Amino acid sequence: MTDTNPYNFVPLQPTGRNEANTANTYAPEDMVKIYEQQFLIQVPEEKLTEFLPALKAFYDIDNHTLDVSAIIFDAIADSSIIYNHKIKVGDYQILGGLVKEAIEYDEGNKDDEAAEDKDIQAYTLECKRNFFINEVEIPYHFNLFIYGDGYSTLTKKETVLEKMYWFVRGRFEENLLDDTEDNDSLDSINEQLASLGIREMDLTTIDEIISYVEDSIIDDAMVEALNKLLDAAE
Repeated sequence: MTDTNPYNFVPLQPTGRNEANTANTYAPEDMVKIYEQQFLIQVPEEKLTEFLPALKAFYDIDNHTLDVSAIIFDAIADSSIIYNHKIKVGDYQILGGLVKEAIEYDEGNKDDEAAEDKDIQAYTLECKRNFFINEVEIPYHFNLFIYGDGYSTLTKKETVLEKMYWFVRGRFEENLLDDTEDNDSLDSINEQLASLGIREMDLTTIDEIISYVEDSIIDDAMVEALNKLLDAAE
């Protein structure tokens, strides 16, 4: 007996047919599911050429439908597809309170800017942002340093996502070369991902995911919460 769904596509209910009666139409949320499956279903290399035709046949759709599904995904999905992985930003958590930090200044510098700098208080704050990679929740802990209107972050090295950050940074920043021996290798990171049920990543995928993480750890809601803490501290 022939298996009509060898790739375990998610069964979806069409909403009708397109105007030319050449393909099924689907609700926007189902179009997102169709789009995601193009990238997230693991396909043996020898089956790659068969996969997309099988997907289109299963849902009775055409190339135009796939193009539209990409547009809808970009418009309404709360996640991103990075190569063969789906990543989503989760909630943030502020761990503890603001800690005042003493800043050392050059006492020999007498200009007005240096005098103004001395009136600016610096703080550090322990934070956490959760991320989901292929629906698996992974925490990302970091120390936030706040000075005036600017900030910087220092990532911890405990969870696999944090180790991915240091792996990427160690590859690109020469001043960290002496410390890269303490970083996890690509093989070690993939072993840890596999233990969480997350498929293997190559260098390019890890680079892109960490870029996404760094762009997402602080959002507008977190900035608002931080501003309230700073106002209370002052």
